Amino acid sequence: MKTIRSELIVSLRATLVLALVTCGLYPLVVTGVSVSLFPEQAHGSLIVDKEGQIRGSTLLSQSFAAEGYFHPRPSAAGAGHDAAGSSGSNLGPTSKKLHDAIKARIAAYRASNGLAADAPVPADAVTASGSGLDPHISEPNAALQAKRVAKARGLNIADVEAIIAANTERPDVGLFGEKRVNVLKLNLALDGLK
Repeated sequence: MKTIRSELIVSLRATLVLALVTCGLYPLVVTGVSVSLFPEQAHGSLIVDKEGQIRGSTLLSQSFAAEGYFHPRPSAAGAGHDAAGSSGSNLGPTSKKLHDAIKARIAAYRASNGLAADAPVPADAVTASGSGLDPHISEPNAALQAKRVAKARGLNIADVEAIIAANTERPDVGLFGEKRVNVLKLNLALDGLK
């Protein structure tokens, strides 16, 4: 009986020490290091305007529906672009519901951007990302939306294309991923035009 009791005490002490280290000390150290080395990212990569108002985060998608804005990828998160409901749709490639949703999105994308009924549509324009909150669209997606945005804002298409080029991010370390455009940064750059 004494050995069981001593083993139980040792186990409880080990559990307490591990809980303090893994649930307290380790998170504090990691947070301290990240805030010190990467303050912008550690605080959510927020974009703050000249008046001090937070306009959004470069890490999370936001809904833009007006004709004068570039539209993000579709979102499966919550009611759409809801960070609290971040998730994918969990619909597989053989899902009729997914097939029908993509078919409807393709038709809506073509109609919204004045494309021909058989014009190719970039995959990211009609499919949600795994989290439902991807803040980026592909260069081809942005290029197809440029005409609509330029027309709605009364801008020259060349000016809109220049803004797209200025806001295009290169692959990470020149290798990982593809060129992409952050929709929030792009739309804020458009809003900043005189």
